[in-house]
Amino acid sequence: MKIGIEAQRIFRKKKHGMDIYALELIRALQKLDHTNEYVVFVKSDEDVCLHSSENMKVVKVKGVTYFDWEQIWLPKAIKAAGVDVMHYTSNTAPLNSPVPYVVTLHDIIYMHSYSGGTFYQTAGHFYRKFIVPKITKKANYVFTVSDFEKIQISKTLDISDSKLKVIPNAYSSTFRQIANEDTLNLIKEKYSLPDDFILFLGNEAPKKNLVNVLKSYAKYVDDNPDPTQLVILESSHEQILNHLAKIKRLDILDKISLPGYIMHSDLPKIYNLASLFLYPSLRESFGIPIIEAMACGAPVITSTTTAMPEVAGNAAYLVDPANVDDLSKAISELTNNVVLKDFIREKGLKRAEDFSWKNTAFQTQNIYLSK
Repeated sequence: MKIGIEAQRIFRKKKHGMDIYALELIRALQKLDHTNEYVVFVKSDEDVCLHSSENMKVVKVKGVTYFDWEQIWLPKAIKAAGVDVMHYTSNTAPLNSPVPYVVTLHDIIYMHSYSGGTFYQTAGHFYRKFIVPKITKKANYVFTVSDFEKIQISKTLDISDSKLKVIPNAYSSTFRQIANEDTLNLIKEKYSLPDDFILFLGNEAPKKNLVNVLKSYAKYVDDNPDPTQLVILESSHEQILNHLAKIKRLDILDKISLPGYIMHSDLPKIYNLASLFLYPSLRESFGIPIIEAMACGAPVITSTTTAMPEVAGNAAYLVDPANVDDLSKAISELTNNVVLKDFIREKGLKRAEDFSWKNTAFQTQNIYLSK
């Protein structure tokens, strides 16, 4: 069988959740399946992170925007490649797919709410809201990444239970404990990281809960005479300055480090260096960073909401992400209580063992071959 996989954005330098999912799934299939033939459709960009092999051909598809790439140029490329079935990996698909297909819905938050953003983000929101109900009706199967998200999809879209499949995300084997001090010190120097720090991997998306993290950290600073510094990834100095000004806490700016965007290949080292990882998101369909951090030995604080308790199990400190006092208390307890921190670290290392891209690929491959 010749199987096509849409992976439009995996070559972009700044990868996020859906891009990581597509890339890691494809790499796992490349290793796992030497019987079937794969064709991966990508858009040209600067990070050529996947190459053709004996069982897999990488095809670059032209296109200017996400929309014309997917709706005009991708169907033409699929026809030319002669694939038997397609997997659309990033919530959307061509309205007129030339072959039978499966689609991964990572989440459907865009079906319920919208908080504004750039013109491109706004266009993307309405594009997904228009496309998703149509393409899921035509799909042979719809994948999602957690039981929580399956329930949300079932409530919102007319998809039969037999057609809606949960296949969890996982984490790359590069996310592991690193004993080499020289390797870690090089990363510390590269990003000017403090010797001891709390890590927050967020961005300006409202669901990442940045403002409440800053409020909670400010309270933690007030309550602790020698507070651990906070490292915030993917936010600029100007953005953090604006947020701190609004909450009237510019006094804590000197305790916050802002290395900006971290290359995904450097993240395992950052997690290894962190004494604590904050992931108090307001909504996640899965939350891959939770298990990435656990696999690297970083104790995790995450949310009691949406899919995060499902992913974390009993291996993280769970808090109400809207409650500043609860989050501040959790930070204080884990920075001051070594026994508790070590207990959660060990639980996390064990929990991470439950997830692998090999298993995700195996489950996915079985469904490819069922149609």
